[in-house]
Amino acid sequence: MSSLMKGTAILTVGMFLSKVLGLVYIFPFYAIIGQKNVALYSYAYVPYTIMLSVAISGAPIAVSKFVAKYNSLGDYESGRKLVKSGLMIMTLTGFLSFLALFLLADPIAHLVIKDEEQVFTVSQIAGVIRWVSFALIVVPFMSLVRGFFQGYDHMEPTAISQLVEQIVRIIVLLTGSYLVMRVFDGKAQTAVSFAVFSAFIGAVAGLIALWYYWRKLKPEFDLKLQYSVSSGQLSYKSIYREVITYSIPYVFVGIANPLFQLVDMLTFNTAMTNIGLAKVSDDYLGMLNFTTQKIVIIPVMLATGFSMALVPTITNYYTKNQHSALINAMDKTYQVLLFITLPAVIGISLLSTDIYHLLYSESAMGSSVLAFYAPVAILFAFFQVTAALLQGIDYQKWIVFSLLTGILVKLAINIPLIETFETKGAIIATAIGYLISITINMLVLKKALNYKSRLVIRRSILIMALTVIMAAFVIVAHKVLVILFGVAHTKMLALMYLVVCISIAVAVYAFLSFRIGLAQKLLGEKITKIVGKFGL
Repeated sequence: MSSLMKGTAILTVGMFLSKVLGLVYIFPFYAIIGQKNVALYSYAYVPYTIMLSVAISGAPIAVSKFVAKYNSLGDYESGRKLVKSGLMIMTLTGFLSFLALFLLADPIAHLVIKDEEQVFTVSQIAGVIRWVSFALIVVPFMSLVRGFFQGYDHMEPTAISQLVEQIVRIIVLLTGSYLVMRVFDGKAQTAVSFAVFSAFIGAVAGLIALWYYWRKLKPEFDLKLQYSVSSGQLSYKSIYREVITYSIPYVFVGIANPLFQLVDMLTFNTAMTNIGLAKVSDDYLGMLNFTTQKIVIIPVMLATGFSMALVPTITNYYTKNQHSALINAMDKTYQVLLFITLPAVIGISLLSTDIYHLLYSESAMGSSVLAFYAPVAILFAFFQVTAALLQGIDYQKWIVFSLLTGILVKLAINIPLIETFETKGAIIATAIGYLISITINMLVLKKALNYKSRLVIRRSILIMALTVIMAAFVIVAHKVLVILFGVAHTKMLALMYLVVCISIAVAVYAFLSFRIGLAQKLLGEKITKIVGKFGL
């Protein structure tokens, strides 16, 4: 058990650090290329992310699940059989995905560009899409190897390779774009093309890290293979049927947000052109799909990372038919999610002007989009958790249905809402699409488990009340700061306002939640002991 917990901790920390690095680099990159060029970067990364998810097809988790299953039976040969054939298949899949995205670059660009008044041309967008497509050759191959290591309970190779991949990518991205823009006085398109190509270079570095671990651990794998027992001759057809069954739900959960972004990417410029705003369309789409989205996703990462630790428990209780324990675990998952996410997104909305200024630049439009977009993060988090719960009780097919329904609704209402409310219309459409997907997921959970909980409703109302009190303190504190020092027109002043307001928000929310015992009930006994030392 201790080795299991250690491995899980290593993988979790590695993934968390990798995601944090994937957010932090955005801010210096923005400073290098400027607001008007971030849309060009996002035009490349949205289709790349979707194509990558399809190419990988949930390989790391699916392969690790398959290998772990047959290893537990002493059948080490089946896992090796999968990885040998899988490496060839993933190489082919990666190359075909690269070829597809490379060849589709022009059609995608034509779908995006709707007016000559837009900032970017078809050739510019097609160019950056082609440059990012090269990473698809390497990443699927790498993902399968990571899954194989995880199946043997070796989490360190995955964690380290992810970090190496991300660090190398960011170094190349920032150095390259800086040299192009500031040293050689080059074009923004060249800097963005180099930035997206860094995904390929980072992937190669991650693959080298995995090769190091493969050489190190291969004697152990070979030794176990010598003592392998047969669990029945598995055909390639049966092997891949099982792996695909594992992988499909993970694919859809992984591409949920990119699919919603893709709808915006393909329809936003059309709607903005229809109402005569083609000149600012690229700029606003960059704010929607890139700058504000990167901030909004932060509380989602924190909340789901914490609450998803409870999901394996769900699977265990469901398998053992322990219904009451299962319901209690679900209750706690929902409560923890709301407890962490709600105050975070409300805080981001209230302090959006200073946050956007500090991380990017002083922009009334950018801060307005961020303030309106932040609360939608709650829906992002709830979709991920309800989808994970459905996976835990083997209702995976409903994840596909709910997500596709939400996407279709978003697609149907996106243009009319953008024409009516401009950028906020796209956010409203996203919120409606996610609400429909979450509602379907929760209805399926309710029917499958006869789930209903007044406790969650009562606690949710309590969390909302605490958040309102916290928000009142933040509003008052910010107004006092503005009266004393004026509007924050410098990054240093914006930082000071954020430090003061966030400190007050955390202190108020923590004090109230500890004082009434809510935090202790949701976060466990260790929190209770820590709080007791402070006399709360």
